[in-house]
Amino acid sequence: MTTAAPLLETVEFETGPSPTWTILWLHGLGADGHDFAPIVPELVRRDWPALRFVFPHAPVRPVTINNGMRMRAWYDIVHFDFDALHRDAAKNRADEAGVAESVAQVEALIARENERGIPSERIVLIGFSQGGAITLSAGLRRREPLAGLAGLSTYLPEVPASAAAALQAAATSQPLFMAHGQFDPVVPAAIGLRSSQAMQAMGFALEWHEYPMAHQVCADEIRDLGDWLSRRFAA
Repeated sequence: MTTAAPLLETVEFETGPSPTWTILWLHGLGADGHDFAPIVPELVRRDWPALRFVFPHAPVRPVTINNGMRMRAWYDIVHFDFDALHRDAAKNRADEAGVAESVAQVEALIARENERGIPSERIVLIGFSQGGAITLSAGLRRREPLAGLAGLSTYLPEVPASAAAALQAAATSQPLFMAHGQFDPVVPAAIGLRSSQAMQAMGFALEWHEYPMAHQVCADEIRDLGDWLSRRFAA
């Protein structure tokens, strides 16, 4: 008998009474659930249904590339070499056990939303940077599709062959939004693009955007994400 992953602490915000949709948003390395809460007023539109935003706090763990410093992280990052993702699974920069643990914790939060009356087809999973990596990893494993996936300034943490092996048949019905800064010094735009191409090759319907920015979000990105979300709510 397997034990469900413990529920993470979350920051929550509802845009109206009795929300009928949930947006589950994962922060980046070293941040916390408060990081993207200020974006809600900029993102939300008047014609949208009542939403529940759920911003979980990642667990605190040591991060190798930051000299073992303990911080909120969805998994350990063991080295800086993104190209290892496309050469040798044994040299993966992401701690695979940590990725799996965080995917299970995201699944537990999705299950809680189901229990609170929000079906999976009305849940959107969004993540920035390391949180976006978990979004992609969790998304391709979904047996019950979500309303959509959005990865911002991020990358696929598995080597393509491992990701394809984990892919569930129903997962590719989930619309995918990915966006990246052209001048990102943390996750180079070429890595984001390469990951988007890997997701497309697995069968995901992708909407890709690039912006003249670094490792951040910008007003144009929020607008484009809002347009994409509007289409999800109208589907």
